Amino acid sequence: MKLLSIAIPCYNSQAYMEKCVESLLVGGEDVEILIVDDGSSDGTAQIADAYAQKYPTIVKAIHQENGGHGEAVNTGIRNATGLYFKVVDSDDWVNKEAYESILKTLEELIRGPKTVDLFISNFVYEKQGASRKKVMQYRRCLPQGEVFGWNDIGHFPKGKYLLMHSMIYRTKLLHECGLELPKHTFYVDNLFAFEPLPHVKNM
Repeated sequence: MKLLSIAIPCYNSQAYMEKCVESLLVGGEDVEILIVDDGSSDGTAQIADAYAQKYPTIVKAIHQENGGHGEAVNTGIRNATGLYFKVVDSDDWVNKEAYESILKTLEELIRGPKTVDLFISNFVYEKQGASRKKVMQYRRCLPQGEVFGWNDIGHFPKGKYLLMHSMIYRTKLLHECGLELPKHTFYVDNLFAFEPLPHVKNM
């Protein structure tokens, strides 16, 4: 079984998705990359198929009619076989060192006495044309490098919040809580982030 399933929702993402996929391939056989082609009309489908053919044990290309970002995430969850699940949008990418550190930590957790329902990491907003990057760090409101529960969490100051980019859920928890994101709806990232939270016991 794979350690981590990563869903990449794609719609006319040809210009960005290769950088995204290449950054995720660093995870090797520990990772399952699910490229969900959500009704694209550019070369996205062909790129997805090419990666699946080149890396058949790592990449799976899934094609569907356009259902929006939420339905693409739903498809990723339905097809995920990894112990944990993450969404990486096709115009995003991951830092190699941080990615490898996360995979190493997840592996240590599943081999130890405690598994976690939710893994939280820092992330960076790097918008095109913006003069400054926005770094989302949780060191002042969440314990670092340890398993913790709800009673161990401090107050989140203004401007600090959990988002899809920072959250890796246990796949079975997403299945058990019946998460189903709406089709053709904006900002489903918030539903993905917060709907499963009442089912989380440790992080």
